[in-house]
Amino acid sequence: MDESVRILVVDDEAMIIVMIEDALRDAGYEVEVAHSGEEALSIIEQATELAGIVTDIQTGTGADGWEIGRQARRRSPVVAVVYMSGASAGEYAAEGVPGSVMIQKPFAPDQIVTGISTQLNKIASAPE
Repeated sequence: MDESVRILVVDDEAMIIVMIEDALRDAGYEVEVAHSGEEALSIIEQATELAGIVTDIQTGTGADGWEIGRQARRRSPVVAVVYMSGASAGEYAAEGVPGSVMIQKPFAPDQIVTGISTQLNKIASAPE
């Protein structure tokens, strides 16, 4: 990638964060991590160049993944959002932000990279 594209990864499980972080970095993305919903909202509020968010639905303390996606879209209507869940995927139609992606656990790290990359490509090629 020519320019740095920042992705926020939100999960309360350190091993999942490391797995996703490694896959996204290998794909050329700059990665920022949050270990809770509370930390994620703080990062979103301060971020100026956040292109995408990969968030678990169950994030530990603070906001859940649904709220993180909504807050990110309020801040930037074109931010890419990828949700991850093992148990909450059934709520996606009602809770997920439009144009987002749901990836069910367990997943391969490449599925996350594909999900975020596909969204970013759609956003980049959309007419202004």
